[in-house]
Amino acid sequence: MAHRPHDRGGRRPSRAPEPRVFERERGGAPGGGQVWLFGRHPVTAALANPQRRVFRVLATAEAAERLHEDLAKIDLKDRALPQPEIVPRDRIAAHLPGGAVHQGLLAAVGALPEPTLDDILARGGEKAVVVALDQVTDPHNVGAILRSAEAFGASGVLVTERHAPDETGTLAKAASGALERMPLMRATNLARTLRELKEAGFWVIGLDERGNQSLAATKHDGRIVLVMGAEGEGLRRLTLEHCDLLARLPMRGSMPSLNVSNATAVALYELVRDRQDGLTLDFF
Repeated sequence: MAHRPHDRGGRRPSRAPEPRVFERERGGAPGGGQVWLFGRHPVTAALANPQRRVFRVLATAEAAERLHEDLAKIDLKDRALPQPEIVPRDRIAAHLPGGAVHQGLLAAVGALPEPTLDDILARGGEKAVVVALDQVTDPHNVGAILRSAEAFGASGVLVTERHAPDETGTLAKAASGALERMPLMRATNLARTLRELKEAGFWVIGLDERGNQSLAATKHDGRIVLVMGAEGEGLRRLTLEHCDLLARLPMRGSMPSLNVSNATAVALYELVRDRQDGLTLDFF
């Protein structure tokens, strides 16, 4: 059926009984399976993404109306979507982690197809930026990094196949819709992937407090891989060996470092501010 929360006859969708196909979010299945997304931006972006299979949408009456308004602004190209089932807010909250801000929307969708390195390379030009995360495990951090990567025009984000979060509603909520638009690739061997990026003409810069120069001083105008390490542990030895140089963010005050998602946002801004004319950043 079409995406409108009302059917063609103008009738409001009937209230559905508590769904039984949902379980509390335990994690997604990379490359397959079902993912539970929640929140206005993640659900709307998923419904607009032709690469997403959408199985079911649950919404409060107010959220269904808002969803209809949001989707009316998007060219869905005749994409067929299930009609939202109207349920109380507590029925949605019952299937999500405690404290999840669902904004009255919950959707069961298929996992996104896994992008390849070639897919990411095809998105970038001569000044492409790729973000590589070395065993960053917190889904909130990875989601926020996806959001920053999209905001600053990165070509893609790489995570390690192990010690990285699955594609879940929590990650998607932190990404605020960017999960649908920013390629997220899982590298079986990060060191080997960095070598392949070097062969494709990328300069690999590791962000590390031990760097002997600031990121601003590197002044590289070509293709760049920005490598970020896990909080506390930082970049692993083998990852460090595959970096062309180490750079740092100048820190003032008593804070020794930033959260990895915040540091990535600052670093991406530093990399692109001299490369793009009229760069603006909207906070929302």
